[in-house]
Amino acid sequence: MATEVLLVKAGMTMTEGVVAEWYVPDGGTVEKGQPLYRMETEKIELEVEADATGVVHHVAPAGATLEPGALIAHILAPGEPPPGGAGVAASPPADGADRVPASPIARRLAQAAGIPLSAVAGTGPSGRVTEADVRAHIAAPAAEAMAAPAPPAVPRDGELRASPLARRLSEQLGIDLALVPGTGPGGRITKEDVEAFGAGRPTPGATAGPRAAGERPPGRVIPLRGMRKVIAERMHASLREMAQLSMAMEVTMDEAVKLRAALVTEWEADGVKPSYTDLVIKAAAKALALHPLLNATVRETGIELLPHIHVGMAVALEDGLVVPVIRDADALSLKELAGESTRLAAAARGGTLGLDDMAGGTFSVTALGMAGVDFFTPVINPPNVAILGVGRIREGMAWDGDRPVKQRQMTLSLTIDHRAVDGAPGAAFLNTVCELLEAPYRLLV
Repeated sequence: MATEVLLVKAGMTMTEGVVAEWYVPDGGTVEKGQPLYRMETEKIELEVEADATGVVHHVAPAGATLEPGALIAHILAPGEPPPGGAGVAASPPADGADRVPASPIARRLAQAAGIPLSAVAGTGPSGRVTEADVRAHIAAPAAEAMAAPAPPAVPRDGELRASPLARRLSEQLGIDLALVPGTGPGGRITKEDVEAFGAGRPTPGATAGPRAAGERPPGRVIPLRGMRKVIAERMHASLREMAQLSMAMEVTMDEAVKLRAALVTEWEADGVKPSYTDLVIKAAAKALALHPLLNATVRETGIELLPHIHVGMAVALEDGLVVPVIRDADALSLKELAGESTRLAAAARGGTLGLDDMAGGTFSVTALGMAGVDFFTPVINPPNVAILGVGRIREGMAWDGDRPVKQRQMTLSLTIDHRAVDGAPGAAFLNTVCELLEAPYRLLV
């Protein structure tokens, strides 16, 4: 009997995916558990394994964009005809360009323009080709044809002034910086100057012609699409559908700083370097076991307390952020947790997160301390009912009687869904997290 192969759903908010590459050709044989095809969404790229052994019959060609659950193939017994007769014609074998890592929009744009992806320089994680890369490749010939000798952006001292981002982008696009007019302070070339030059349009701030008195130049428009669009839709829905309440507490981090420094040295030989966020995630996981109302989700029938503690950790990327999941975080040792968080962060930035890496989070932790932020109001990641924000560690002060004492302090910001959690249980959870971080050796047991 034929086994249906359906396009997997990678996350609750996935609305479409691309059958990026078939690993087994039409008519080829596959073993159960063998990689069958590669799927891409705007957020992740993953390999999907076969659920059965048999002969593969393609229904959808490589490059097809479909909804989750769509039928893309059958796995047949030897000699078994495909359901419904001859079925859909086999898709042509993928060429080398199909194997180039690229976002779905970049693939569609390149296909429409007749450009092989292998000819496009990718600037995304691990050389992934983005939509901007394809557009820059399309615009490059026109820009070269339109380019006229421009006043070099070289000051009298002979040094070419440009921002690091502008230098890196010019190298990626093959643009001579000396030809780019700089609009920054003192003629410094900015990233926007290079982008404008590569697209063959006037640089920001350059005069394109006479303007009416008081008329302002048009502002730059950043398209709301891809990962940015997904984040915008999810965060707006989160605020619209939940009754979110934020609260904060100060935690003294002196002992946590000492513990982390000791563990960095002790675990160095094993290649494990715990971060302060790892300590917070471990403390939150232990606290969730004591305060299960925050490890829950709201259903139509009521509030479901979830049996496992899977903590999502927000990872910032160039186009937005993703939230890979540390599964059973309460059961992992701190060393195991630190190793897993390092693996997930590297996979997120390299674009290699798998389906299981992104699914099933019951609570989330997000950190902005590395950006110098003390306090913020994190937005809950549905369908969770709470999220914990981590600020920077800073020099603070406490009083020992009449004597001021220096301390290392950090602010934790908790946002709860008031439909499921009241302020008092939320505060009790947050207080437990603070107590664990102030006596952090309890995180090792």
